[in-house]
Formats: sequence, C-alpha cells, structure tokens
Amino acid sequence: MDRMDNRPSVDLIAMRREYGISRLDVSDAADDPFRQFSQWLDAAVAAGGLEPHAMTLSTAADGAVTARTVLLKGVDARGFVFATNYRSSKGVALAANPRVALTFHWRELERQVCITGTARRTTSAESDAIFAARPREARVASYASPQSSVLADRAELDALVAAAEARFAGQDVPRPRHWGGVRVRPDTVEFWQGGPGRLHDRLRFTRAGRGWRIERLAP
Repeated sequence: MDRMDNRPSVDLIAMRREYGISRLDVSDAADDPFRQFSQWLDAAVAAGGLEPHAMTLSTAADGAVTARTVLLKGVDARGFVFATNYRSSKGVALAANPRVALTFHWRELERQVCITGTARRTTSAESDAIFAARPREARVASYASPQSSVLADRAELDALVAAAEARFAGQDVPRPRHWGGVRVRPDTVEFWQGGPGRLHDRLRFTRAGRGWRIERLAP
C-alpha cells in the first residue's frame, strides 16, 4: 500500500484564514504583562470560546520535549498557576527541569500568548484551596488514577475509582500530598495578534530588573 494513502482528504496547503479583526501596538499595551494578559483573558471569556483558560504546557527533560493542555487556575504578579499530580509525567519533567513554556490560543480573537519561565510548586495552603474547589468526583480521581502509568484496560481504572470512592464514602476527600499547584514565574510574555497578509502584531515583555522591557517583534 502506498504510504501516501494515509493522507487527510483536505488540502492542508490550501487551507488559509485571513486575519485582521484587531491590531496591537506598544502605545495600546498595558505597562506590565499581567495586566495585559488579564485584559485579553477577559475578552476571551466574553467571546464565548471553549475553555478560554486552557493552555499548552511544554516541558523538556532528559532531552525530550513534551506538551499537553492544562487549565489556568490563577494569575497575578507572581505568575501563572495550574495544578497537577506531581507523580505524573509532567510532574516528573518539572522536577527534572523547571524551565517551561505556556501557550494560550484564542482563535475567536485571532490571538496567542506565549510565555517562558520557571515552574515552582505553590504553597500547601494554595494547593489546598485549588483542590477544595474541584468537584468531588475529580477529588476522588486524584487518589484513584496513577496518572501517566500504563493500565491493562478501562476496567482496571474503574476498579481503582470504585476503591477510592469506598475509601472516602460519607466523608470529605482531603488533598493527597502528591497533588498540588504549580506557579510559573515568567521571564518573557509575548502577545500575538493576527494580522492581514500574515503581518501579525507581536509584542514581547521581557523581565528587566524589577520591571519589564517591551519590544515589537517581526511577524
């Protein structure tokens, strides 16, 4: 069989969407990336896109780069927070190399935000607050799932969930020690606004002492 028979039926080279619903200039940007990000996140929520707080987390450990989608749980001047099982593949990667990248894509607004920085675990109190806000089923799942481990089949996972539900029947589900928050302290935050003719607007905030340097990048 010709290996090219596995190609998708669509013409990927011909697929193109023209951008241009908005512009981004240094004169219009906030004076720090957190304020600018909050404005864009609010706009993404208002646009009605699916899970506007979803972001791609990229890690690199032992020469291998991996990426997955996680949910933003908080943002302030200290950084961007998400939660994870510390024993998962991403938890292990973060422990080996805390240098990470985060990427938000809001296609309805033709926008991206690309962040590089260093990840550190949040405090126990912060992790407790994030865990407490999760639905009970998700809290139980934090005990039941040996995240990233190989399972024989779905039945094995179902049995683990049933055992965890029985363990906490009629009582609260406390946060397991292997689960908690992670905060990414950014070194760079780039705001990308799609432009016509692929002449996109790109503004990069780079940490400079106690402040930030803003630069326009070529598209």
